[in-house]
Amino acid sequence: MARFTFRLPDIGEGIAEAEIVAWHVKPGDRIEEDSPVADMMTDKATVEMESPVTGTVLEVAGEVGDMVSIGATLVVIEIEGVDGEVSAPDRATSTVPTPDPVRAELVEALSLSSAPKAVAENQDSPSTSSGRTVGGEPFAASANAAPPAPAPFARPTAARVLASPAVRARAQDLGIDLSEVRPAEDGRIRHADLDQFLAYNASGGYRAAGPARGDETIKVIGLRRRIAENMAASKRNIPHFSYVEECDVTALETMRGQLNDSRGEKPKLTMLPLLITAICRTVPQFPMINARYDDEANIVTRHGAVHLGIAAQTPAGLMVPVIRDAQTLNLWQLAREIARLAEAARNGTATSSELSGSTLTVTSLGPLGGVATTPVINRPEVAIIGPNRIIERPMFVSDGMGGERIEKRKLMNISISCDHRVVDGWDAASFVQAVKKLIETPVLLLGD
Repeated sequence: MARFTFRLPDIGEGIAEAEIVAWHVKPGDRIEEDSPVADMMTDKATVEMESPVTGTVLEVAGEVGDMVSIGATLVVIEIEGVDGEVSAPDRATSTVPTPDPVRAELVEALSLSSAPKAVAENQDSPSTSSGRTVGGEPFAASANAAPPAPAPFARPTAARVLASPAVRARAQDLGIDLSEVRPAEDGRIRHADLDQFLAYNASGGYRAAGPARGDETIKVIGLRRRIAENMAASKRNIPHFSYVEECDVTALETMRGQLNDSRGEKPKLTMLPLLITAICRTVPQFPMINARYDDEANIVTRHGAVHLGIAAQTPAGLMVPVIRDAQTLNLWQLAREIARLAEAARNGTATSSELSGSTLTVTSLGPLGGVATTPVINRPEVAIIGPNRIIERPMFVSDGMGGERIEKRKLMNISISCDHRVVDGWDAASFVQAVKKLIETPVLLLGD
């Protein structure tokens, strides 16, 4: 019997190690030549490693989440009918690296260095990372107070109650039958109604929300570990400050509706293309906002073009597809590009170029946007902008005759977080005020 040591090959320029994200074999398994052994994640790709020989797996390089150095042992395979040690065949020992858009985007959009292709997203040495680094020596085999009770009311069935998808999802997570929840107003169940229901439950009313679910232990690996490391590094290295301004978007919403009615194009205009247009028209006056900071070289690059990252949540996690040269696109082109990139991000077909190179990022939670946000900057960028939820409130407005009247208006807060090493508070406030002027006087967005 011969032992074949399959060492992790060089799978990319400048790559010193890779993370085990999945094992396809375990000690004792029979493996055929060209069969998958493991999935290894580098900074910009996930690589499926294939066995160059047929035999029985004797040893594997640790557990999922461990780091393996280039040239270190990945698996040891016993080959039948051959004696001694066997060297690697004279052919490729792995498949060609296949770009993984989810991981590539996180490394680029939240990179810990200033270069778009940076690979040092973890500035600590391998020995200090959250996973183990496997060296090149042989190793042991691894195995894988309560409110009054509400008055009785006619309960509709759960399927017929009025509630948003977010409220339905929360109710499902809490084990609440929506037909048992009494809405506070207009027949629609809101999050506050669920809170009231839970409070009354706690005092013995209604019913229990259900038995507690068991604890779950999840190892932080792969994409989630990179998110954790990059977000921590951004907060650790960048002195953030945030500024929030309230904007009256009543006229903007009216214009948006008129444009949708007149054009009838798909996708319909949302608030985002209008806000992006306002940002792109304002950036030339405040070039320090559309910049990237190489803090190792002490160089700030102020970009002329606006390559706008759109932070989005997908089933795979956070992704930031990039609208190239956003300043050259009109409202409808922006709407189509946003829809295209969002779909590509969701189904995993976005290319690495579509997920890298942003110079400024917009992050929006849509209708869940809250009153204000303090978003974390995508290092090495120096600013990130967050529009919040549109709400209706009474306001004093001019009556055109020197007096005032109370009128219902649509209001939205705009948040911005900036790198205080590069952007002064005055600059950030002035930038947002200039954006506010455009969106409160939307006819200016349509001018040359």
